[in-house]
Amino acid sequence: MMKLYSTVIGISLLAACHTAAPEQQQVAVPPVIAQLNPMVLIPGGEYEMGADDNTGMPDEYPRHAVKIDSFWIDEHEVTNAEFRAFVKATGYITTAERPISKEEYMRSLPPGSPEPDSSMLLPGSLVFTPTDHAVDLNNVGQWWRFELGADWQHPEGPGSDINGKDQFPVIHVSWEDAQAYAKWAGKRLPTEAEWEFAARGNLKGQPFPWGTELPQVGKAKANIWSGHFPYENTESDGFYNIAPVKSFAANGYKLYDMSGNVWEWTADWYASNYYNEVQPGAANPGGPDTPYDPADPNSPKRVIRGGSFMCSDEYCRGYRVSARMKTTPESGLSNLGFRCARSVR
Repeated sequence: MMKLYSTVIGISLLAACHTAAPEQQQVAVPPVIAQLNPMVLIPGGEYEMGADDNTGMPDEYPRHAVKIDSFWIDEHEVTNAEFRAFVKATGYITTAERPISKEEYMRSLPPGSPEPDSSMLLPGSLVFTPTDHAVDLNNVGQWWRFELGADWQHPEGPGSDINGKDQFPVIHVSWEDAQAYAKWAGKRLPTEAEWEFAARGNLKGQPFPWGTELPQVGKAKANIWSGHFPYENTESDGFYNIAPVKSFAANGYKLYDMSGNVWEWTADWYASNYYNEVQPGAANPGGPDTPYDPADPNSPKRVIRGGSFMCSDEYCRGYRVSARMKTTPESGLSNLGFRCARSVR
C-alpha cells in the first residue's frame, strides 16, 4: 500500500464526537523500554483545542473546549533503539518491508484502472529528496520519491543504515506498525486531543510548545526547515534532516520534540469537519467515527501531529501545536514516526 500512495500522500500532507474506546487490560511496560523512554504523567484538565489565532488551516477551527483525564505519554519520540528491541522480541516485519499483492493494490484503485507494474508491488517507502532549485510548492511529487528497499533500518533505501543512530526517531513506520509496537510495549497511541494537550506544555492560548516567539527567532527551539524549501536548508538549528531525540529544550511538561523533527501518528481518524461537530466541553474525545478528507475522499486517513524537519514558514508550518495533518494508515515516510501514551488506572 505504500507503493500505491506515493502520489496521493503528497496531497494529504499539504461524525459525532465520542470518547475513546475502553482499553484492554494493560500489560507491564518492558524494562528496556521504560529505561529508554520514560513516560511523563500529564495531569488531567480542560483546554481550548484548535488554532489560537487566524494563522491556522480551516480544519483547526472552531476552537473548542476539551476535557482530558490524566494520562502518561512518552518523554520523546520512539527511537530506533526502542523499535529494534520490539523487532528483536517479536520478529515483527513492518509494512515497508512487505511486498503487496496485485489484488490488494487493485482494490485501492478506481474501477477500470490498469494493472500495476510488478515493481510497484515490491517493498519500499517514501523518501524525501530535496531539489536543487525553487519549485512549485503545490506539487509535492517534486520532493518525494518511492524508494524500493527503504524501511526503518534503511531510511534512504538499500545501502543506507541506522548504525550509530539509536537515539534518532524511528521512521518509515505505518500506523499499523506503530499500533503493533504500542501493544507490545504495554501502551497505546495518544488521541489527537491528548497529543495537543501534552504539546501545549500547560501553556494557555500559545501557538508553540514554548510560547509565542517564532521558531526562526532567537535560539533554535525545534528541528524545522530554515531557508527556502525544498532546495536550501541553512541548518541554523544544527540539522539538515532528522535529529536525535532531546536535541532541543523540553516543553512545560518535560516533553521533547513536540514541534518539528518527525510527524507523529495519533489514534484518531481524520475528518476535515470534525471540529464543527465535536461538542464543546467533550470529555476525552477520540476523533470521528467516519474518516473523511475532501481532497481525497476515497482514502481514509489517520491524524498525524507535530510537524517535521521539513516544515517552514514557506511550507506547511506544522510545528504549531494546533496544526493537523493526515495520511493513510499504510503510509510510511522519512519524516513520520510516533510516540506512545498510557492510561492512568
